[in-house]
Amino acid sequence: MSPLKRSHNVAARMGRWSARHRKLAIFGWLAFVIASVVIGSAVGTTFLEPADLTVGEAKRADRIIEDAGFNRADEQGEVVLVQSKTLTTADPAFRAAIVDATRTLDEFPQVRKLRSPLSAGHADQVSKDGHSALIEFSPKGDYDEVTAYIDTIVAAVDGVQARHPALTIQESGSASTGKAVNEALGGMFATAGLISIPLTLGILLIVFGSAIAAAIPLLLALTAVFATMGLVALPSQLFAMDEAVSEVILLVGLAVGVDYSLFYLRREREERAAGRSESAALEAAAATSGRAVLISGITVIIAMAGMFFSGDKTFMSFSIGTMMVVGVAMLGSLTVLPAVLSLLGDRVDRARVPFLHRLRRPDGESRVWGPVLTRVLRRPALYAAAAVAALVALTIPALSLNTTSSAIDDISIPELKPYKAVVAAFPGGPEPAVVAIRAADVTAAPVTEAIAELKRQALASGEMNAPIQIETSRDGTVATIEIPLAGGGTDDTSKAALATLRDELLPQTVGKLTGVEYAVTGSTAADTDWNERMTTTAPLVFAFVLLFAFGLLLVSFRSIVIALKAIVLNLLSVGAAYGILVAVFQWGWGESLLGFESNGGIAAWLPMFLFVILFGLSMDYHVFILSRIREGYDRGLATEEAVAHGIKTTAGVVTSAAIVMVAAFGVFTILPMLDMKEMGIGLAAAILIDATIIRGVLLPATMKLLGDWNWYLPKWLEWLPSLEHEPAPVAPEAALPEAA
Repeated sequence: MSPLKRSHNVAARMGRWSARHRKLAIFGWLAFVIASVVIGSAVGTTFLEPADLTVGEAKRADRIIEDAGFNRADEQGEVVLVQSKTLTTADPAFRAAIVDATRTLDEFPQVRKLRSPLSAGHADQVSKDGHSALIEFSPKGDYDEVTAYIDTIVAAVDGVQARHPALTIQESGSASTGKAVNEALGGMFATAGLISIPLTLGILLIVFGSAIAAAIPLLLALTAVFATMGLVALPSQLFAMDEAVSEVILLVGLAVGVDYSLFYLRREREERAAGRSESAALEAAAATSGRAVLISGITVIIAMAGMFFSGDKTFMSFSIGTMMVVGVAMLGSLTVLPAVLSLLGDRVDRARVPFLHRLRRPDGESRVWGPVLTRVLRRPALYAAAAVAALVALTIPALSLNTTSSAIDDISIPELKPYKAVVAAFPGGPEPAVVAIRAADVTAAPVTEAIAELKRQALASGEMNAPIQIETSRDGTVATIEIPLAGGGTDDTSKAALATLRDELLPQTVGKLTGVEYAVTGSTAADTDWNERMTTTAPLVFAFVLLFAFGLLLVSFRSIVIALKAIVLNLLSVGAAYGILVAVFQWGWGESLLGFESNGGIAAWLPMFLFVILFGLSMDYHVFILSRIREGYDRGLATEEAVAHGIKTTAGVVTSAAIVMVAAFGVFTILPMLDMKEMGIGLAAAILIDATIIRGVLLPATMKLLGDWNWYLPKWLEWLPSLEHEPAPVAPEAALPEAA
């Protein structure tokens, strides 16, 4: 094997520096991770408030309410549900239970606005069939203050239940349910993380056959995740983060951190097995796989920046978290990883696992994909047509894709049983539409008469339910009207009821008054307005990602055909992932297997998120494979030979990397949240398709069919820089000197 000339690309220079200053690189990385965690703990992460998540009319209504001093976000609504399958509120035993529960609540100094269904004017707190009744109250304090003592109230209600065993008595509300759900989900997320780590390690053991080699990518990924979770506190001071950003950082960081290290380490081991010295093998890996990691990382980072065009703060926080963890993982792969490999040398293959180490081929070629590729290149047209047909078939269900807002009903945990019982007995009650009305005096006769007429028409419409509650601000300028909508809050029934309220009832009543401003908010209204905003901004996000990906590939490989084909292949894999999501979750094909109940759609935020992140992640494989193909082509191999060599030598590591990603994403299917299951399946399916059908069949088949047209670049683009893909062989002294 000829020694390598000194490569001057950025990744190679970083690798050389790291290998020469390995102690500084390793301890510098550890110091960086520790400092990041310390800074994050000291600064603290700022999270989004509920008011930050609304747009459009719902946002306007929230501002009216907030300006009037209602502070809806700080007021925690709680209820006690009293139920019986046989008794009604007319029965003495039922009424006695209500009285007992009301007195018990009244003994707590923190309870205010206590409303009994037996009091005059509160008949709407009794269900239509009389078998259910709500005792409503508002605990004092904000969410954090209420959750600190709400368990004592829940325990007291449990005592009422014990005294009235013939009835079902349960406490539910934003604070009690939120606390129980957060504690349950926190434990489940921790479990998912604990599962993903040994699962990833097990896969890496199979890939490398060595405990040391397997541990390196995992440790690098974990340190990148820890560092990012600390560093994300800094941008959160300007852009508040969604509380789920830590899960996104873990999900993406574990996947890309392992993948980047895997690409680098496998190439270094391959070069070493081919006869290069330790230093030359390390430089070859830095100049080739390191460069591919750099391009892939930049692609993901800038693709995720497209999320900012959405204008949605949740997407923006996910984008920031993903960009940061990818950047940190990329930095670690290009700096500390070469230092670790230089320090360990061939000792990286020690602690071999019996039998597993023998499965690896020293030339880096895949035992499985070699025969497959031979068949594909022998009949490329047939295999290309079959692959496209399979992908189109998987995409067809996506034509009926329907989005729905994520709701608490989509979480399957026992802690939500009281909440779901309230929703069943009083549809729409826990999450009503809220009409905000602002006028010079909302207590004036014309306004109160219009509100009374609105209430009458709402109940008469059959699309809205009792209890309808009205509250007036202290200065008399703002009134809020809580109107429960029919349906589950996210279904077509609730959406139709909201449209009736906004487009018919309000214009016919309050809308006829002069000098009166009104707007509707609430979960259904906020979701509707958000979906309308996404319909407007999604094309901007998609256009940015597509144009950027095209430009980056054009510059990297100096080929219009390569760039356009990459866009088409990625669109096929994303489309197939959408189709699988629709079949599994919207059509309900995976209900029994994954343990969920379909809500008739896909989480509204997921299609855009999947598109952006998959486009970025799939570039990992595409750039890695194409870089290897281009290496061969630049050395004088014919296109078919370069394709065969490039894919045979990368198929194994790409498949291994894909399995790691699929495992990391697949762990999220064990979580009880429907949108998390959807995200896990969507990402896992797309990555699996991308690494097999797309990169293993369709890419080589189309490259064989196109021949030298793969490298077509118009003369008017000859000014593009020519980037090296493989250092050429020269004198031995050009190799990297051995580090002591």
